[in-house]
Amino acid sequence: MEKVKYLILGAGPAGLTFANMLKQRGEESFLVLERETEAGGLCRSVMVDGSPFDIGGGHFLDVRRPKVNEFLFRFMPKEEWKLFERDSRIVIGTQEIGHPLEANIWQLELESQVRVLSSIAKAGCNSGVPMPEKFRDWIIWKLGDRIAEMYMLPYNRKMFADELDELGTYWLEKLPNVSFEDTLRSCLTHKAYGQQPGHASFYYPEKYGYGELWLRMADAVATKVLYDVKATGLDCDRRQISTEDGRRFEAETIITTIPWNCFENLSGMPEDIQASIRQLKTSAIETRYVPEQLDTHAQWLYIPDEEKPYHRILVRHNFCQESRGYWLETRKERVPLFKGKAEYCYMNEYAYPLNTIGKPEIMKRLLIFCADKGIYGLGRWGEHCHYNSDLVVELAMNLAQRLNG
Repeated sequence: MEKVKYLILGAGPAGLTFANMLKQRGEESFLVLERETEAGGLCRSVMVDGSPFDIGGGHFLDVRRPKVNEFLFRFMPKEEWKLFERDSRIVIGTQEIGHPLEANIWQLELESQVRVLSSIAKAGCNSGVPMPEKFRDWIIWKLGDRIAEMYMLPYNRKMFADELDELGTYWLEKLPNVSFEDTLRSCLTHKAYGQQPGHASFYYPEKYGYGELWLRMADAVATKVLYDVKATGLDCDRRQISTEDGRRFEAETIITTIPWNCFENLSGMPEDIQASIRQLKTSAIETRYVPEQLDTHAQWLYIPDEEKPYHRILVRHNFCQESRGYWLETRKERVPLFKGKAEYCYMNEYAYPLNTIGKPEIMKRLLIFCADKGIYGLGRWGEHCHYNSDLVVELAMNLAQRLNG
């Protein structure tokens, strides 16, 4: 039995931030367990065709959290990053339309603009209809039936498939309202109006993939990280972790950043909470490299065309300097639609936590119960929320300050 004050499961952005916060605050009794042979989690990078390839897809450092960036620049100085203005587009037919679509419909042909404007004017959010509870209904309520049909419904079917009807709407409140007035104004002036989405400006390393940042953070606590160690059991009463290779660890506080359904054995937890964990849903995403140049200035391309397997393209040569090619993101179930063999591909079995209708209640009860035992869920998987890496770092910094105050 190995005993420490803090035991951290997962050496991704959440676990590494928490570990480095402990070190910077003078704490030495902690240990990080990582199932892979390298740190970084979904933000890992590998070299493919002479340039970095981010295996988890499009991960960038947003500019909106200066305290987070200040913390991360301690490991990779600001001089090693390049600042970009986001250029993301939606491919409608043969056209690339600016994202978000509702702010850029002026780029469509005139008749399409008229139809979209008419549908937005009739949308439930603009006509006083109460917000629906189901995701599919919410799309039409929020954006009107025209944008729903040409983009949002097909795109999300490619992302979530059968789970589309099971998704709630609670996670969509952060999205700006689609104002008919702003949309009309954009059509008249040929200029985007309204609130811009996240990552309007972002940093990306000049000479490396995004994974380089997390490797440096892991190096800063190198003696405290154990690789190739898969946690399989959690004893809530004893605050003990058992691993696939038969080792056991005990801690005063456990921080878990891994998916809850990775635990094959749970003890000291009510059976109904264990049953609810089995109801949590995730999606698996393949990232695939294509060694060609695309004639576009965009960094992201969203692909609603259901005839194509992939739903998103990351144009590597438009943000990763001196590189070529691009990579595709495809939900696991759609990968068989590809023809031919990929030059390089990687399957992320845990890519996105799905925001199913009952998820908030499941996670609230689970996290409250575990926190009372000295066990804390943290980050995208510990909290089962689709958090970007910058938010994950902020949450980890706050939790470290609270627990190691």
